[in-house]
Amino acid sequence: MEEIRLNKYLSEMGICSRREADRLIEAGKVLVDGKTAIMGMKVKGSQTVICEGKKVGGVWEKGNEKILSKPKPVLLAVNKPKGVVCTTSDKDRAVNIVEMVKYPERVYPVGRLDKDSEGLIFLTNQGELVNRIMRSSNSHEKEYVVQVNKKLTEDFAKKMEAGIWLKELNITTKPCRVIITGQQEFHIILTQGLNRQIRRMCDTLGYSVRSLRRIRIMNVHLGNLKAGTFRKVTAQEYKDLTEMLKCN
Repeated sequence: MEEIRLNKYLSEMGICSRREADRLIEAGKVLVDGKTAIMGMKVKGSQTVICEGKKVGGVWEKGNEKILSKPKPVLLAVNKPKGVVCTTSDKDRAVNIVEMVKYPERVYPVGRLDKDSEGLIFLTNQGELVNRIMRSSNSHEKEYVVQVNKKLTEDFAKKMEAGIWLKELNITTKPCRVIITGQQEFHIILTQGLNRQIRRMCDTLGYSVRSLRRIRIMNVHLGNLKAGTFRKVTAQEYKDLTEMLKCN
């Protein structure tokens, strides 16, 4: 069997995304044949890989060829409550999304929702799917419902849609769509995923976000999924999602 990069191996074995794999390797939480792994190293399926104290994957033989034993694909739609974090690092002692879901197989989040936000997020064990979604993160739609601290105006909507200069990030946000649905509530559809983007945009225009809920990622909708619960993405949703990713 050919050697592959360790971060790719961990991704294909359903442990985490390549980015998260790099973080775990850098933190010294991955061992290869009993030795601490290093960034950029390659491995073979015949080697013993331990990640955070647990053995990773395995191989089966077909003739003289050793083949990686990959987990059955899982893609979950989760309604993340406020106060739950989407990182598996040790920096924040709050409950993380993986601990909350307690899925019987190892899964990890696709992207992020900050601690104070709620709504739709994916959990999966498909590293390549994560990579494809993250590569297209500046082109696929995500829809949010936002409540703010004072009355909204058409001028606010126009400025948000045109793009807001975020001084702290040294960037102007991409054009987006804003629909005012109440005196202090609006929907926003983004094709961008900057850190705390909606909150920063509102702050720049003198508004404070009181609540923020993501209700759609591409073709998958939150619907009536209750906070703190999850469902498997349907076969049709999965098919449509992967077709959309091919176009990005």
